[in-house]
Amino acid sequence: MMSDVDRQIARSTELLERTAERHRRSIGRQRRTNEVARRLTRIAAANAAILIAAVVFGLAIGPLGLLGAVGVMALMLLATLMLAMAPSAPPPSPEKLRHAPLTALPSQTERWLDAQRLALPAPAVPLLDAIAVRLDTLKPQLAGLADDAPAAAEIRKLVSQQLPEFVDDYKKVPQPLRGVPRNGKTPDAQLIDGLKLIEQEIGEMTADLAQGDLDSLATRGRFLEIKYRGDEA
Repeated sequence: MMSDVDRQIARSTELLERTAERHRRSIGRQRRTNEVARRLTRIAAANAAILIAAVVFGLAIGPLGLLGAVGVMALMLLATLMLAMAPSAPPPSPEKLRHAPLTALPSQTERWLDAQRLALPAPAVPLLDAIAVRLDTLKPQLAGLADDAPAAAEIRKLVSQQLPEFVDDYKKVPQPLRGVPRNGKTPDAQLIDGLKLIEQEIGEMTADLAQGDLDSLATRGRFLEIKYRGDEA
């Protein structure tokens, strides 16, 4: 029979899984929206450049005529089709992650994580989602963090160096050996344990960064409370 603690743990685990699933869907929708916006922007820019070139040609040399107008329309249609059907941008490489701006690091790492899904075992996928949730929570805190701050260096080292190297080391293990115990633990189990540890580390870093904001909020709250009560007196 489950105790109250066990039931609370089960409810918390279920809540985390639902949150991670909603976050994954939200990230997927946001990525698709951003990709469509990028493509539309490129198409608009290409068509505008073609029109400007046609106008300049008409003013400098002479009217395009019917044949020229048809050619311009065909060129615009061709540019639209090419840009609309062009393959999506590839995920960032670990090398690019190491040199990404601090504020862009969570988003870039999420894209890299998304590209690792098919190469990792099924039990690792929820952990990738949990890490993505942690990174999404970390985004606004990095906006106010100097790139040369010690905390920034620790975050960059964990997210852009240790995480990709750990996953890449696992991917180098031949498929038949990933379920074979070595030193008491299989590579699959080592991957799961390592991803859990990384997810926890990112959470602790987020909490450490938030502590300064919480302290500032508490200080301001006490100040306002004293001032408000003083004004009433």
